[in-house]
Amino acid sequence: VHRFGEDIVNNEKLINHDSEDAANMVEIGTLPSGGKCVLNRLAVETELLISEGLINPHFFAGFSGGRKSVLPGVASKVTVLANHCAEFIESEHSRTGKIDENPIHKDMLYAARKANLQFILNVIIDSKKEIIKAVAGDCVDAHKEGYEFIRSLSSVKAIPADIVITSNGGYPSDQNLYQSVKGMTAGEASCKDGGVIIIAASCKEGHGGQALYEAFKNMESPQKILDDIHGVPRNETKPYQWKIQILARILNHYKVIVVTQDCDHQVIRDMHMTPASTLDEALCIARGIMGEDASITIIPNGSTVIVESVSYTHLRAHET
Repeated sequence: VHRFGEDIVNNEKLINHDSEDAANMVEIGTLPSGGKCVLNRLAVETELLISEGLINPHFFAGFSGGRKSVLPGVASKVTVLANHCAEFIESEHSRTGKIDENPIHKDMLYAARKANLQFILNVIIDSKKEIIKAVAGDCVDAHKEGYEFIRSLSSVKAIPADIVITSNGGYPSDQNLYQSVKGMTAGEASCKDGGVIIIAASCKEGHGGQALYEAFKNMESPQKILDDIHGVPRNETKPYQWKIQILARILNHYKVIVVTQDCDHQVIRDMHMTPASTLDEALCIARGIMGEDASITIIPNGSTVIVESVSYTHLRAHET
């Protein structure tokens, strides 16, 4: 009722999509990536498919909203995993605010068109979580109008610094470390190689995924994680693999300090990051690493800003 309102709850049939329920899925094609396009049968066979959602910068799909309501929204686990493969996550085109040449976006758009997504209603919200713009219509044209509006408001040039301070935008976006990796990518886009990323995030629900936690607790090094994931075939992608890959990419080049009083600090240490209870404490630690005269860039909400990075060359270093 809180989400949909009494009228909808009392008068409409609501069905939760289960990505692992093979009996209610149907294969309708092959994604540009080569993975199977398997979607919820109800979505595929309906006479009119409409989606609603929120458009925000997204750290590997470019932007949320639009086609994303189909893939991953009503897609099979098999299709989602193929779309989130190591090769695509590694691509320099799979970054915040990037749509052109983004292989993840291409798969998502194919699935939406193949499912005959005929109409979308997407909104954009401000820092107070209030709607400031709505777009409706074709899943490509309306979505583009929405994300270009966001781009005009939220794009900033990277200011390379030794220390970058950011956040994941508060609840519910910072409820765990899994989600907070999104904000870290904004820091990544503006931090000098070897620098320190400070992220303020409650993470009151802890790590957010046992596979994520164990991958870093037991790791030999971030580079070893990247090497192992790089060898995983597209159709053998594991759950959480993409988030593990992105965090390993970050930890391979930067120290990460998590500012929180709500998360067990030992969990953060186990994952080879540094906990701090206050921003002052985090800055003291960061300056101890980078020096008292270290340069600092502040990105108040890393999960909703598009930082136009100068180069991702250092992100590809492990390939050579």
